[in-house]
Amino acid sequence: MAKDEKAKAKKEQAKGKAKEMLGKAVGNESMEAEGRAGQAKGDARQAKEKAKDTFKH
Repeated sequence: MAKDEKAKAKKEQAKGKAKEMLGKAVGNESMEAEGRAGQAKGDARQAKEKAKDTFKH
């Protein structure tokens, strides 16, 4: 189960980065902001999973 959550985190980070880069390319600041938010959400999910792993061992 943890692997699924870690994969979701990586996927969110990648989608956020892609959206941010696309927003920059077309000059859409709103899309850039959404991309950064997606990356932050992925970062938070990843941190949560790392913390769970730390306490598991």
